[in-house]
Amino acid sequence: MDRDWIPDELAHAGPEHLDAAFVGGFDRKQGHPDPGEDLALLRSHGLTADSVVVDLGAGTGQFAVPAARHFGRVIAVEISPAMRDVLRERAAAEELATLECVPGGFLTYEHSGAPADAVFTRHALHQLPDFWKVMALRRMAGMLRPGGILRLHDLVYDVAAQDTETFLEDWLAAAPKDSSTAYTREDLAEHIRTEHSTFRWLFEPMLTAAGFEITDASYRGSAYASYTCVRH
Repeated sequence: MDRDWIPDELAHAGPEHLDAAFVGGFDRKQGHPDPGEDLALLRSHGLTADSVVVDLGAGTGQFAVPAARHFGRVIAVEISPAMRDVLRERAAAEELATLECVPGGFLTYEHSGAPADAVFTRHALHQLPDFWKVMALRRMAGMLRPGGILRLHDLVYDVAAQDTETFLEDWLAAAPKDSSTAYTREDLAEHIRTEHSTFRWLFEPMLTAAGFEITDASYRGSAYASYTCVRH
């Protein structure tokens, strides 16, 4: 969307994600999430070696690189130049011809070619305020074929409004101490202050309004959400 009312997604990316020094330790801090469960889930929904997958907010390629070993076309969309540099190095090291790394974000990536069979995004949509989350979800639906799959992981608060303060204090108190291998209390407090995680009871109507049917939702610690949705 080339319109003057579209926000600058690079400004919403979080300054640490643009810092090459931070990106160098990003995977360690993320805990090296295993993509196996997500890949198996997509295959269980009928994706094959001919399928098209879009990874929005692809980061350093933790999902996109292994996905490119299984699917026919994987488009890794990432707004941060520092993240894209790492992703391209990994793709080149494995000579993954099926992986495309492109600059862009939820509001600016323009899909071309065959409609996507699946859209994947992990811990990135919370960079946008709720209004723009809806716009982003509508765009995801637009790039998917009917019956296509959205697999989404994000920080979403599964808590009643009246319990929010207690939940957040408990969440912060339980945070790890080592900032090199995990997100600490200070990191999580910054997330709460400056990023845009929303409530589950707000987020799920957004998915429905954008044209998705929620087929599975699971939460870990009332903050880490995983959704599987089918595009109508």
